[in-house]
Amino acid sequence: MSLLQAGKIYISILQSSEGDIMAGELQVYFNGEYVPESKAGVSVFDHGFLYGDGVFEGIRAYNGRIFKLKEHVERLYESANAIALKPPLEQEEFCKAILTTCRINNLRDAYIRPIVTRGVGDLNINPRSCKTPNVIIIAKPLTPTYGDKYEKGLKLITAPVTRTPPQCLSPNIKSLNYLNNILARIYANQYGADEALLLDINGYVSEATADNIFYIKNGVVGTPPTATNLKGITRATVLELAQKLGYDTRVTMLTLFDIYNADEIFITGTAAEVAPCVEVDGRKIADGKPGKVSLHLMKEYRELVRTTGEEIFNESKQKTKN
Repeated sequence: MSLLQAGKIYISILQSSEGDIMAGELQVYFNGEYVPESKAGVSVFDHGFLYGDGVFEGIRAYNGRIFKLKEHVERLYESANAIALKPPLEQEEFCKAILTTCRINNLRDAYIRPIVTRGVGDLNINPRSCKTPNVIIIAKPLTPTYGDKYEKGLKLITAPVTRTPPQCLSPNIKSLNYLNNILARIYANQYGADEALLLDINGYVSEATADNIFYIKNGVVGTPPTATNLKGITRATVLELAQKLGYDTRVTMLTLFDIYNADEIFITGTAAEVAPCVEVDGRKIADGKPGKVSLHLMKEYRELVRTTGEEIFNESKQKTKN
C-alpha cells in the first residue's frame, strides 16, 4: 500500500459518520480493512478462537520507527509454515500493512500484535474445514512492562510447570495457544513474583513465560540455546550488542545452580526489553541490586531501538526532499 493510499484511508476514516478515530478509538486491521476496536472481532467458529490454531508476533515501535520489523514478520511466517498455515499476504505486503496500521492510528510509540488465524471452520479440530485464514493487526500505545522495577530489579520464581518439549510442540512456534506459559505466570502471580522461570524436561533452564533469560558470570554474558525456548529477536539483538560493546558472550545450558550463583541476571523480550533481575526463588543475586553490565546493556538497547528501524511516517525522506 502506498503512502497516498494510506492517506486516503486515513481521511475516509476521519470522515466516517461514527467518528471513531475522532473519539480516540483505535483502528484494527482485519483482512485488508480497518475496523474500530470496539467492533473488531472474529467469528466464534474461527479455529484460532476455538483451538488456538494460529500464530502471532509482538513488535515494538519507538520514536516513529518499527524495530526489527522484517525479522518479526519473517518469524511470523516461520511459525505459520511450521503449522502448515499460509498467510494470504506476502511478507512485504504484511510489513506494509503493519506500517499503515501505525500510521492510520498516528502512533509513533506502540506495541503491535499481528495475528494469523486458521479461519472459520467446523466444530472439530480438522483444519481442512477452514478455507481462508484471517489476518489481524492491532497497534496500541504501550507503557513499560515493569514500570519502575527496571531500576530496582525483578523477582523471579521457578514454576512447577515444565516447558513444553520440542518433541511435543516446538517452543519456536508462537502459536495462539500459550497455556504452558500462562500456567507458569499464574504461579508467579500467586507467589508475588514478577516473572516465572520454566525448566525443560531435563531440568535445564529454558526461559521465562514471555522472555528469554541471561546470566553474567565472571564477565561472560550467557543465555541458553533456543532448542527449548523461543528464538527471541531481543535475545539475538542483545547478544550482538554485547559483543559490539566488548563483552564475552556464550550460548550454553544453564541449571538453577548457575542462576542462583550468577553475578547478574536479566531477561529480554519485545515488551520487557532488557530487565535486570535481583532475586530468584528467594535467593538474592549477588548483592541484590541490578548489575552494572545489565544496566549498561539496558541503556544501550534503549538507545538502539529509538534510532533504528522501519520509518512509519517516512520523515527522513521528507526532510531530504525539503
